This record gives sequence, structure tokens and C-alpha cells, in this order.
Amino acid sequence: MSIRENVQAVIDGTLRGEILETFEAYYADDVVMSENGVEDRVGKDANRVFEEQFVANVTFHAARVGRVVVDGDQAAVEWEFEMTPKGGARITQRQVAFQTWKDGKVVREVFYYNKG
Repeated sequence: MSIRENVQAVIDGTLRGEILETFEAYYADDVVMSENGVEDRVGKDANRVFEEQFVANVTFHAARVGRVVVDGDQAAVEWEFEMTPKGGARITQRQVAFQTWKDGKVVREVFYYNKG
């Protein structure tokens, strides 16, 4: 599959609510991820724990995709999520996921969003 096809597969899996399954299928064992480029989480095991905690602590209501840009081994996906954090109020979070791909897997992903 091409990078564009893999990016679409990640989008489709996320939209179906299969966040953890998509993570397992499309992220490299040595993936590095971070929120707003701060405090890299290194390795699939560390990132799996983070993803599991995130999914367990929010209720998703809707997800939408805006622009998708693929250039070589880089991709950027604009997301909008409607969710309710446990114990919190319903929010809309807009973010961009910037990905680097290698051999059909995400090797780096940074989520950029406004925390306020």
C-alpha cells in the first residue's frame, strides 16, 4: 500500500472507533509520539499505554477529518473530535496529526492542538 492509502486506513480506523486496533496495525515498534512536540514518548509499548489511557478516559461522540496532506513520507491530517473527558464537560478538540512514515508504519507522530 502507498503512504496515502495507509494514511486513509488510519483515518478510516479512527472514524470507526478502532483507535487501538489501528494503532497496533499501523505504528512501528520504535514509534516516537508527542503532544504539541513536548516530551517524546518512545516505543510502541509506551505509546500503547498512553493511547489505552486516553481511550479509557473519554467518551467519543463524533470525529471529522478536514484537510489531508501527503508529501513523500510525511502526512498531516486535520481532525475535529467531539468528546467528553471522564468527569468533565463535552468539548470539541481540533488538532493536526503530523506523521512520518517508513515501511508502511508511522515512525513519528506529533499532535498539535490548543490546550486552552
